[in-house]
Amino acid sequence: MNPPTIFCAGILVALALAACGSGTTTGAFPGSQNGTASGIALNPGATPTPAPAPRTTPAPVATATATPAAGASASYAPLGQTGPALSVPAAQLAASLSCTPNVATSASTTILLVPGTTLTPSVNFSWNYERAFSANAIPWCAVTLPDNAMADIQTAGEYVVYAIRSVAALSGKKIDILGYSQGGMVPRWALRFWPDTRRLVIAYVGLDPSNHGTIDAYPACAAGCAPALWQQQTGSHFLAALNSGAETFAGIAYTVVYSDTDEVVVPNLPVDSSSSLSGGGGAIANISVQSICPTDVSDHLAMGSYDPVGYALALDAYTHAGLASASRIPLSTCLETLQPGVDAAAFPINYANYLAYVANTLATTPFVSAEPTLAPYVYP
Repeated sequence: MNPPTIFCAGILVALALAACGSGTTTGAFPGSQNGTASGIALNPGATPTPAPAPRTTPAPVATATATPAAGASASYAPLGQTGPALSVPAAQLAASLSCTPNVATSASTTILLVPGTTLTPSVNFSWNYERAFSANAIPWCAVTLPDNAMADIQTAGEYVVYAIRSVAALSGKKIDILGYSQGGMVPRWALRFWPDTRRLVIAYVGLDPSNHGTIDAYPACAAGCAPALWQQQTGSHFLAALNSGAETFAGIAYTVVYSDTDEVVVPNLPVDSSSSLSGGGGAIANISVQSICPTDVSDHLAMGSYDPVGYALALDAYTHAGLASASRIPLSTCLETLQPGVDAAAFPINYANYLAYVANTLATTPFVSAEPTLAPYVYP
């Protein structure tokens, strides 16, 4: 069902290059021909004014971070423990968030978009989900994570905490979340360690999220890798903390959409997939696209950008109290090649730029030799 994607194998090559990377990540998203809706940048305590959200990139880290804390195997913070104050400067947090003008006025629920590892919201969503939501007058905001989502995910979690609080305040109601890959996992870090955010979220939709990590990160990090890759290794200290206590929370509906042929979040087979969630108080739907379209061979990058089945499940969730159902997706979706919002004429250049950005980020982001230390707030 997929259009020709001869670049798809590039992600595996790029993962191998990550271990050799050095220098800073540069570049924008060239070739975008889509014209997304105009955005607003949010400033704490001020009325939003029209402005694009600038990208926030921390200084490169050329040496190893600290080894995991000695207490990493200790019990984790109680589920109700008050979250810490945000350590990232308020101006940086405000600059990371961009929203459509109708967030404050629309009766519809605003969707917060969170990009995947190696990506910015523009590269990830400007040519697909943002276009589709804007075409249907669905308000959305997007949060830019530090260093193309390659820095310490604990810091990225602060950006998501700020985004959840700010978008809920601006819209005057609870919000929905759509995250891809790491972007589908990091909102759960916010919900786990900042309990006040739980009452602000209706629905969480993750597209191939790295909820339980990937074994692919082991070869990628054999000679060192970016902090976020260390943290997404299956069995990392970070993931143990993330999934401690409860994987879901009451009052939030969780829809996880994944592909059995995902080559990045591995293993993602139907039985005990790495993306899937279980337990806790939230309503949960874990759905593989192959359960609807058995011949779907969407890879990881397709799931986060143009897969029509993933899009259909996300929209089904947002229109059914946050919980998608495979039975409501028409089989005709299996015959579609591109999701709504993707311009077929611009697709080749947009997809090529998307893949090139991923490869460039992986190849040029500085690596560290160990997983970042868990923050003190992770513990009681």
